[in-house]
Amino acid sequence: MLKLSEYKSGNHHKYLLNLHFVWCPKRRKKVLVGDIARRAKEIFHTLANEKGWDILALEIAPDHIHLFIGVTPTDAPHLVIKAFKGRSSFYLRKEFPSLLKLPSLWSRSYFVSSAGNVSSEVIKKYIEDPHHG
Repeated sequence: MLKLSEYKSGNHHKYLLNLHFVWCPKRRKKVLVGDIARRAKEIFHTLANEKGWDILALEIAPDHIHLFIGVTPTDAPHLVIKAFKGRSSFYLRKEFPSLLKLPSLWSRSYFVSSAGNVSSEVIKKYIEDPHHG
């Protein structure tokens, strides 16, 4: 698992892009329990490995999910969440027919926040300091 202080490298760049996502099942139903939660975790880890993303933290509560993930500079947040919601909905609804009672597995909304290894306030102070460079 990637440490928060480690930077990744591309051909011509170094980066640390960590995103915190939170999303809920449709109607905030408490369906993410037992085998469904375990299978969701497997699906998320498989997808992250395929995409080259690093899951830094993952919590699956009965009525919401917290995902803290390291992505690359070419990964738009809306496409990252779309990948997780889309793939998990497809497989979970196929494997657990009880989820078909919901019109869709996930609500359309989500929360996302970016995070690195320093706070926004530290960056702001650095940029505003006339002696930094």
